[in-house]
Amino acid sequence: MHQYGYGLAALIIGSERGWINYKKAYDRANRTLDTFLYNVEGKNGFYYHFINIDTGKREWNCEISIIDTAIFICGAIACGEYFGKEVKEKAKILYEKINWQWYTNKETNQFYMGYSPEKGFWGKWDMYAEQLMLYILGVASPTFAIDKTMYDNISKDKKDYKTIKDIIYTYCGTLFTYQFSHAWIDFRNTKDKEGIDWFENSVKATKANRQYCIDNKEKFKTFGENSWGLTACIGPNGYNVGYGAEPCTAEIEKENDGTIPPCGSIGSIVFTPKQSIEAMEYLYNTFPKIWGKYGFKDAYNLEGPQPWYSKEYIGIDKGISMIMIENYLSGNIWKYTMRNEYIKNGLQLLQILPKESSNLVMTL
Repeated sequence: MHQYGYGLAALIIGSERGWINYKKAYDRANRTLDTFLYNVEGKNGFYYHFINIDTGKREWNCEISIIDTAIFICGAIACGEYFGKEVKEKAKILYEKINWQWYTNKETNQFYMGYSPEKGFWGKWDMYAEQLMLYILGVASPTFAIDKTMYDNISKDKKDYKTIKDIIYTYCGTLFTYQFSHAWIDFRNTKDKEGIDWFENSVKATKANRQYCIDNKEKFKTFGENSWGLTACIGPNGYNVGYGAEPCTAEIEKENDGTIPPCGSIGSIVFTPKQSIEAMEYLYNTFPKIWGKYGFKDAYNLEGPQPWYSKEYIGIDKGISMIMIENYLSGNIWKYTMRNEYIKNGLQLLQILPKESSNLVMTL
């Protein structure tokens, strides 16, 4: 379902770059939001992780996903600010339908990670990962607002990697966890009441991911200074969310098998522009089999007797690549998302503020 959020962002990009007529882009965004208003299956404003493209109904007994709903609503919000009129009004209705309180474990003051009718709720968002957007969206809701202490109630533990100091790390050290919220929300030159600069944290985590690949190039011949970006992707044995780098909590040595997805480095272009562009050029010029009709295929691996190249293009990986490239080139997805009153209110309520403003708040 996340692909609809990225698809809505693509309409902004395509319209701005003249790849699709503005009216056609407007109409498609408008009809997409109508589909979610009237046809897509969900509960309390949240939607299933996977939905049938023809019917809008649940697929594969999947869960109702809070994070995928958030990615979708960020795309809707950005489109609302870009197109205005009916699109903005429908995005507002969809956002205000989301009952963030329902998806909250009141005992732990944390979001659950998943819900299905068969199992109920499970898991918890208890440490920093890709979910920063949840607190910004949730705290600003005019209908089902969460308590702002939920943002404070996730662990923000720090570790070093070599000379890169004080990284607030994620469980598997996978790059998507440092990218997804940043695709929509411009954290540049901001810090929170504790002095955390989330953008700079993603810069450090990305540099650590690259350095980890350099440091392990004797173990995995796929790894190197221009072949890095460990994150969730298709591997030789199927989809794997555990590909990652230090610092982390998980035992990544059991997960890493030499697979590298281009979206890892491409989705980090706003954090490490020079290194990301060098990685793209290297992949394009060195491995022609990883390039296809829709650009880079999902991943490659040089560890076996024969190089392995995925045949698939994964929507979520193409989506983060597309948005981050656009933010690097123009900042447009940031610009339109950050115009939204709910996003601005959420950042204000959580005291994630421009550095000058946050200095003033901390002084008072």
